[in-house]
Amino acid sequence: MQLHVSPSMRSLTISSNNGFIDLMKIKVAARHISYRTLFHTILILAFLLPFVFILTAIVTLEGVNKCSSFDCLGRRLGPRLLGRVDDSGQRLVKDFYKILNQVNAEEIPDGIKLPDSFNQLVSEMKNNQYDAKTFALMLRAMMEKLEREIRESKFSELMNKHFAASSIPKGLYCLSLRLTDEYSSNAHARRQLPSPELLPVLSNNSYHHFILSTDNILAASVVVNSAVQSSLRPEKIVFHIITDKKTYAGMHAWFALNPVSPAIVEVKGVHQFDWLTRENVPVLEAVENHHGIRNYYHGNHLAGANLSNTTPRTFASKLQARSPKYISLLNHLRIYLPELFPNLDKVVFLDDDVVIQRDLSPLWEIDLWGKVNGAVETCKGEDEWVMSKHFRNYFNFSHPLIAKHLDPDECAWAYGMNIFDLRTWRKTNIRETYHYWLKENLKWNLTMWKLGTLPPALIAFKGHIHPIDPSWHMLGLGYQTKTNIEKAKRAAVIHYNGQSKPWLQIGFEHLRPFWTKYVNYSNDFVRNCHILEL
Repeated sequence: MQLHVSPSMRSLTISSNNGFIDLMKIKVAARHISYRTLFHTILILAFLLPFVFILTAIVTLEGVNKCSSFDCLGRRLGPRLLGRVDDSGQRLVKDFYKILNQVNAEEIPDGIKLPDSFNQLVSEMKNNQYDAKTFALMLRAMMEKLEREIRESKFSELMNKHFAASSIPKGLYCLSLRLTDEYSSNAHARRQLPSPELLPVLSNNSYHHFILSTDNILAASVVVNSAVQSSLRPEKIVFHIITDKKTYAGMHAWFALNPVSPAIVEVKGVHQFDWLTRENVPVLEAVENHHGIRNYYHGNHLAGANLSNTTPRTFASKLQARSPKYISLLNHLRIYLPELFPNLDKVVFLDDDVVIQRDLSPLWEIDLWGKVNGAVETCKGEDEWVMSKHFRNYFNFSHPLIAKHLDPDECAWAYGMNIFDLRTWRKTNIRETYHYWLKENLKWNLTMWKLGTLPPALIAFKGHIHPIDPSWHMLGLGYQTKTNIEKAKRAAVIHYNGQSKPWLQIGFEHLRPFWTKYVNYSNDFVRNCHILEL
């Protein structure tokens, strides 16, 4: 870049280094120009020249050096000098959005043949020279087809998981059959539990009494083994195991052949309780034998279901609510504990899908402050699946009776590990309230709530709950894979509530070891039935 002033001071020329282009030429009038004016002019030009140089360099780097005329350079450089840029890319994006909106508003033609992959779509686009609108239409049709297939696959997965959770694994079925056979052929498997000299302990309130209601022999063994091995005073433990008539022989045989001394174990079938008569449990008999109820829990779960308006999560919740266990007498027995154990004052009730990892004897020292049920509340956590539950999550508040008597924001609590003060319980009408609401829900064709035994218990125990520290009872190990492992290790009781039980193939592999560490794999019955050979 050169600056040339004529000898006569009549002209000023700015030119490029190669001399071919005159960037700027100023002709000065013949009249006299003061040196001060000239100085200021040169000063201004010296200030502007670096910017002209930089813009020229940028244009050159972008290929503007191909321009053969000053006009070309002006067209390229002018907008930049004025602060404007090329907006062709933005116009292209706007046009594409416009096409997408048009395609989204149109119906996809029936019988349209769709490519099987994106690569095939691109290939067809090249071969058939699709315009942008046709390409967008094909892409939309492919995405909607993929969404439908994914949705159908998810519902199929949920159905298969429901059937897997509701069925009895071959290994557990084998275990029950072999132990039942052993009970009939081996006198040692039929020995009295506990031995006659220990019978007074069954009603001695100085011991720590646990109650477990289950028809799963292996699960019961894990609950008992984990409680005994985690206890600082196992000699003070008494387990009362209640099972159904078909499982009684096998359950009795297991604990007769596999004692957990110094702890004491009693096994009783529901048929051995004199109090459990039709007169005392008429509602439960109606629930278990009502044709409509049995069809709801055992029938075709897809019949009448409008999956197009149902999310997978909602469908999963509905399937969980239709688990056959919810109409089992064993699942409702906890509401009759004061009558089934008239001589006991305080007990801990456990579900069969829990593992005890810490000494539970301090539970008997907790003051329930006149309440009946010591339980962990499930409304104060961040986990939306388990620990953020209120009454609205369990009840249909569009039903007039529910809306009238219950508060949707009331905090829910958990079954699975509960401390029951049976002396205080006997002074209440909890059982009658439970029966009343079961009858109402039955009368209203199960429209007040769907999910099992917890909803009527939430009503019956209303005002009788004493919250205990959440570290005593950690829930959700059967629902989600994102369980905090370190938190699970510290919990006193971990609960595999949900479909993914640890004894099923659908159980979560990384959570299974908490449970399997208490399975006796050296036992002949367990080994011969190939338990947990997954």
